[in-house]
Amino acid sequence: MVNLTNRNNQLLPQRILTWFIALVWLANGLFCKVLGLVPRHEQIVARILNANHSHSFTVLIGISEIVMAIWILSNFKTKLNAIVQIVIVATMNVIEFMLAPDLLLWGKFNSLFAFIFILVVFINGFYLNKK
Repeated sequence: MVNLTNRNNQLLPQRILTWFIALVWLANGLFCKVLGLVPRHEQIVARILNANHSHSFTVLIGISEIVMAIWILSNFKTKLNAIVQIVIVATMNVIEFMLAPDLLLWGKFNSLFAFIFILVVFINGFYLNKK
């Protein structure tokens, strides 16, 4: 019989979702912000926080997103992690929706994708999580 769980007692669908969620944070943090491959992210930060220090703030946000990916993959306090992710994504998207909708990849439709991501995080953190 095929073993569908790992050492953390995660089922295969939860492992896949966990890696997907972590990769979203890693890609946005490392590629979009730290490496600056998507200048739009720094433009959003400049509009919301401070144009004079937007590069530094963007890199710090990117590093925080990389740390989030590591936390997700560590399976440490998974429910707290899910709550933190949901609060961060919801807060970030409300602020961007209000202050920088013209800079968002899908404009105001970004909130729809944010909602879907929040739903995936919730399902993974609370419905599929057997801890």
